[in-house]
This record gives sequence, C-alpha cells and structure tokens, in this order.
Amino acid sequence: MKSTQSLSPAIGIDFGTTNSSLALATGQSSELVRFVSAAGCTESFRSVLYLENHRENGRRRLQSWTGPWAIEQYLEAEHKGRLIQSLKSYLPCRTLTGTEVMGRHYTLEDLTSRMLADLRLHAERQFGVPVREATVGRPVRFVGAESDEDESYALDRLRQSFKLAGWERVEFEMEPVAAAYAYESTLDHDELILIGDFGGGTSDFSLLHVGPATKKKRKSKRVLGNSGVGLAGDAFDARIVRKLVSPKLGSDTLARSGKKILPAVPAWIYANLERWHYLSFLRTRQVMELLKSALARALDPEKIESLIMLVDEDLGFQLHQAVQRVKFELSQKERAEFSFHEGGLALRITVTRAEFEGWIATELEQIEQCVDGLLAATGVDARAVDRAFLTGGTSFVPAVRRIFETRFGKERVRTGNEFTSVASGLALRALEEQE
Repeated sequence: MKSTQSLSPAIGIDFGTTNSSLALATGQSSELVRFVSAAGCTESFRSVLYLENHRENGRRRLQSWTGPWAIEQYLEAEHKGRLIQSLKSYLPCRTLTGTEVMGRHYTLEDLTSRMLADLRLHAERQFGVPVREATVGRPVRFVGAESDEDESYALDRLRQSFKLAGWERVEFEMEPVAAAYAYESTLDHDELILIGDFGGGTSDFSLLHVGPATKKKRKSKRVLGNSGVGLAGDAFDARIVRKLVSPKLGSDTLARSGKKILPAVPAWIYANLERWHYLSFLRTRQVMELLKSALARALDPEKIESLIMLVDEDLGFQLHQAVQRVKFELSQKERAEFSFHEGGLALRITVTRAEFEGWIATELEQIEQCVDGLLAATGVDARAVDRAFLTGGTSFVPAVRRIFETRFGKERVRTGNEFTSVASGLALRALEEQE
C-alpha cells in the first residue's frame, strides 16, 4: 500500500464514443463530475468538439468548445464551424492521422486531447485538487480494429492524447470490467456475473467473479474472459434513419435521365444522414446544385424538397434527437410516433417495435453470437451465471434485454446506472490499485 502522502485522487474516466463521464472514488463510493450548461446539470459529457474561427483585434483565432457547450455553440452559430464527434472510433485507423480545420492541420491526438483536457479541468474545479492520473476505460475491441496490432495502435494514440491534455499517468481497464466494479460495490456476497456494456460504438462483455471474498483475489483470477463487437447504439440509430426517415426524404425516389429511370439522389447523400454531424458536410455548393438538379427530374419532387430543406437548414442534430426520442419510446411501448418539426420541415411517421426489431436483426444476431462465444470460450454454462448486469443506453432496448433474459432468466438480469456505471467502477478500480 502506498503512503497516504503519495496517494493521488482515485480518478476514473469513461471516455466514450458518444458520451464521457469522470468520477472520484473515496472508500466504497464515488462522486461524478457534474457539467453545467444552458440545458441544465448533467453527469454525462457529450464527446463532441466544435471549432470556429473568431476575429479578435483584426486577426482570426481558432476557438474550441467541447461537451454540451460545443453543441450549444454549434446550434447558435449562424455560419457553422467544424463539429467533430466519435473520435474514439477512429483511433485504430492508420490512414486517418488528422484533418484540416480552417486551413490548419490537426492530428487526431490533438483533437481528442482538447476534450480530455476539459474533462481534467472540470474535475479539478469540482474536487479542488490537482488531477493528473486516472484509470481509463477501453473497449474489449475498438471499432474497426482487426488485429492485436490495431488494438495496441489505438491504445498508444489514446495514451498520447491524454499526455497532450496534461495527464501524467493513465492505466487502462476493460470497460465491462469497470462496470463490474460498480456493481460489486453494492454486494454483500459473492457472485459469478456477466457484464454487458453498451456504448455508442461498441458492445462489450466480461464474465467474472465479484463480491467481498473474490475482491481479495488478483484481477487475473477474477476475470474469466472478455469479448466485444463493434456496434451499439449508433448502429441502431442509423437503422432508424435508413428505414424510417430517408424514404420520406427521397431515398427511394426515382428520376428521369434521358430514356432511363434512375435513383434521383445518390445513396451516399443518405448515408451522411445516418450520423448527424455529417449533415454539415453536405452544405456545399456542389451538393446543393446536385440536389436541385435531382428536384427538377424527380418523379416525387416533394420528398427531394424536404431533403433540401433538411440540408440547407442544417437540421442533423435535431433529426437525431427525434430518432433518440422514438427509440426510447419504442423501449416503453409497442408503437410510437416519430415526430420531427423543425424549420419548414414536418415529418410524422408511426413505427412499431416489431418493425424496429426487424431493422436491427443483423446487429442483434451479432450481439447474441458475441455473448454465446464468451460463454463457450470460458466453458461456463449460462445456468451457472448468478447475474447479467447491463449498462449503457442500449440496454433499455427490449430486444437487447431479451437476449440476456432468454439465456439467464428475467430474474437474473439487472440494470445499473446506464450512463455512469463505467466511470464509477473505474474510479473504484483506481482506488483498489492504491491499496
């Protein structure tokens, strides 16, 4: 055990594809960092970076915002700057080293570090102590990683991003294992559990022993196995846009081209609708000319007019907020209404839970295969698992819960604090390392 004077704050960081959170552990409890913006107080920090040129004293200076303030600034700006999100999903990509932002090149690590620096500064303000070390969550398998070398490359880039952000030391822990630490803090007995951690970009699973007695064992003796698949909530959202929204905006609309009948609008336009921040990339003269040409030739021009309005008014964020709402409602009811009224655009579409589950059938099958593969690899019978503990927003989706209820029984499936369990568990893990 380290001396009391040498102990650093026990900090855990869940740096997510879509949302991030940060916690400080003291004893058996943890305190989450709170972020206050115009929208209110939240413990979930949107993993978003917004960059915009500002003129000061006759000179242009690039200014940046992160988290909820990035979204506020982006929505308020008359002339949009550059909104960047999902940076975590690009970490394994060797071909994406950086990007041009308003005439200047930034590495992926530069951009990621801006969010990590703001997380650190907010922690220091709230806790009143210097924050330089942390235990950081990582997925079992990064999105797009195809080999162990890709995994190492992603971790190296993430570690460098923390260093640029002023963090002096970081240790990585599997995100589902971290969620297990949060769950373990509530136990007075030992259990064998399967953790399902559903983020924006990945779904990760761990099988391990938890509880007062097993807590004394080395980590290598507690964790039986890990598995993961590179899809989660973002993939579900994309399906809703593709199957429900895009047809109302002309994805199935045809147009005359000479004697031929062809799709009115190229498919890549609609692919950009599936990730809300990509919509801004369509607001170029070339794209708008393409859409106006499609409008003139389309057999169903009203839908193309709606698409043009969506792009011209840059309503991607609002569109995906509506997608989130209908997804949440379908977790509560068998039928819901997708309602989108922004600018001059109005969409109202009824959708059933059965339709939604049909759209995500492929993703559900991949999650099932991942869970079954973990049980097979560890040689554990589902009947031997005491609890399946699910965390992350996608754990609300009934079809996802059904995967676990079918295998373990409804009475053995538990849900934790869906958006902050990992950060709390990481902080407890950091505290354990100090003991």
